[in-house]
Amino acid sequence: MSNTILLVNSSSRIDGSVTRAISAQLVDQLARQHDINVVQRDLTEGMSFIDEQWVGANFTDPDARTDAQKAALAFSDSLIDELEQASHIVIAAPIYNFGVPAVLKAWVDQVARARGTFRYTENGPEGLLKDKKAYLVVASGGVPLGSEVDFASSYLRHVLGFLGIDDVTLVNANELNRAANENNDISEQLAAIAGEK
Repeated sequence: MSNTILLVNSSSRIDGSVTRAISAQLVDQLARQHDINVVQRDLTEGMSFIDEQWVGANFTDPDARTDAQKAALAFSDSLIDELEQASHIVIAAPIYNFGVPAVLKAWVDQVARARGTFRYTENGPEGLLKDKKAYLVVASGGVPLGSEVDFASSYLRHVLGFLGIDDVTLVNANELNRAANENNDISEQLAAIAGEK
């Protein structure tokens, strides 16, 4: 694992996206605090969904995979490698219809792989992505974060925990964006979230 921040953007909006703006500022704080590199993954650019060929390749023993099956998993392998190399993960997620954007669910499907990011043991599944810190930068037009109808942040927290990432901070992008629009400096709040003293 290298000293790297992985920023995962999932908003369909480019200009005016609250999650993109707040996550960019948070990543800037993290990069300056920890003096680490940033890798960006924009899921709106070429994100693919799993299909029958992918599933068949995934359930084939790695040593028995054909060249075609290896090719079917190549994109997934690259996404997993990004996660494995990252020490910090920032996921920017707007809430669409009470859940995560389809491209973010597709990313989860690509990276949640048995024998890759988790394994089955006699005591149940075990996440393999250990010793990482994650931040969920979440925004919604009307769903209160942490409420019983917020199926996005609870889902993402559960998925990350399943993969072995238990150190997760939820960042309310709505509140920070509101403060920024009121001409308040939110850098101190983001520095505190990033762990600066």
